Amino acid sequence: MDRVRLFLSSLRADALLVSHLPNIQYLCGFSGSAGLLLVEPESSTLFTDGRYTAQAHEEVLHARVRITNRGLLRALAAVLLVRRRRRSVAYSPAHIAVAQKNALEAATGRRVRWIEDGNAVEKLRAVKDADELERMRAAAIIASDAFGRVVPSIKPGVTELTLAAEIEYQMRRSGAARASFETIVASGARSAWAHARPSSKRLRKSELVVLDHGAILRFYCSDITRTVFLGRAPKKVRRLYRAVLEAQAVAKRAIRPGVMARDVDRAARGVLKGYGLAKYFTHSTGHGLGLEVHEAPRIGRGEETVLERGMVLTVEPGVYLEGLGGIRIEDDVVVTANGFEDLTTAPRDFLEL
Repeated sequence: MDRVRLFLSSLRADALLVSHLPNIQYLCGFSGSAGLLLVEPESSTLFTDGRYTAQAHEEVLHARVRITNRGLLRALAAVLLVRRRRRSVAYSPAHIAVAQKNALEAATGRRVRWIEDGNAVEKLRAVKDADELERMRAAAIIASDAFGRVVPSIKPGVTELTLAAEIEYQMRRSGAARASFETIVASGARSAWAHARPSSKRLRKSELVVLDHGAILRFYCSDITRTVFLGRAPKKVRRLYRAVLEAQAVAKRAIRPGVMARDVDRAARGVLKGYGLAKYFTHSTGHGLGLEVHEAPRIGRGEETVLERGMVLTVEPGVYLEGLGGIRIEDDVVVTANGFEDLTTAPRDFLEL
């Protein structure tokens, strides 16, 4: 809260409206599905409804709790209008609907001037503290161990859906609250779909299988991808795997404080270009990770975010060839004082099952 208030002074704003639920949880601890947080220089107020009375009073730190049953926007507007002078309130356009903004403007009129917040909370969330890193290490281990436990089940005849369910079961069995996202298991030609959903397709011999999953532990996410081959892989597939693994290793070595995100992406692309595979790498090299599975910073072309110690990133280059399949290798890493530390621990050696 104190760090957010420093942003307020730099924005010359009297208050900050926080409407994105992960940001609300980050700032005051509330994990319910309906809430607005108003941060002011001397106090903060969480607005929620009667469903969350007990939960809010138990979870919320550093903010007053205001329970309303007449609509959160209406309750917020009433508080903003208490003071007679005109007020400047910062907000995030990415996290408030046009209809909500219109309703607030209609309710407050000229008494409130709305200004953009410059993604203030997201910038704070990008750098993790020791407690956050402890949670993320544990979440990464859960996801890594789940992969190891399902390897014996990756065999011809099993369906993608069955494997995905087994991965999620293993993560929950280890303490995960739930999966970070819908688990991806894609085999054969479908493995060339970067974000394929698991289907009733049965795995067959001589196919690539991509497994992408993550665990949420104490609200923080992990995200890992491994690719295996059913049977003895041809030389072409082994070469593709070697290229992706090398691209990931080189990208990781580029990570350290002071480096721009785009330079990590460029490092991965440079390796794949050397193998003649650049056109088959169709997404960014990675993304930030934390309370959400995709958050700041993005590790991609043109991204000028400067990496800082404590940022947690995924590093996940991949190549996708229509008809043959795809290969992606993904790990979670934390930026350290001199480089990076792997959080995910599953082996990266090419498995031929």
